[in-house]
Amino acid sequence: MTKVGIVSQSVPGQWRAGSKPQRTGLMQIMVAVVAMGGLAAGCAWAQEGPQKLRTIQLHAGMQNITAEVAMTDRERAIGLMHRTQMGTHEGMLFVFERPGVQCFWMKNTLIPLSVAFIDDDGTIVNVDEMKPQTLDSHCSDRPVRYVLEMNTGWFKKRALDTGSKLTGQPFTAAR
Repeated sequence: MTKVGIVSQSVPGQWRAGSKPQRTGLMQIMVAVVAMGGLAAGCAWAQEGPQKLRTIQLHAGMQNITAEVAMTDRERAIGLMHRTQMGTHEGMLFVFERPGVQCFWMKNTLIPLSVAFIDDDGTIVNVDEMKPQTLDSHCSDRPVRYVLEMNTGWFKKRALDTGSKLTGQPFTAAR
């Protein structure tokens, strides 16, 4: 109902004053236009190449990480899809508005990845390995706001596991 009210406010007075069939026809046209706009917006999510997001520096002990930051629903949905390679110390940090059990899969992701689920203070909750182009679900053991994806084996090679700590923004920022 709210959407109808908002749409009718933008319609000139002479159109609103018409008969019920005229108003119904106009509403059907407006709904079709809005639906087409939504369809077009959905198509923008389908992307042929990898996205490039702003980066931040994170640290895991002596290890430096350059992480792209995925903060919006769209950025998180695309993630590292369509990449054929990633630098040794590069990754993607997924940031969520509030803590939750976060689950990831690898549809349209071409490279194998390691995933770390991270508390607000930078403590790793759990780590998992993900195979490319699968729908296998990899979830945090408890609610978290941050998830870091790196090349497969990255955390294991550096002996980083549950309880290890990452630093850098956003983990050093006051909350």
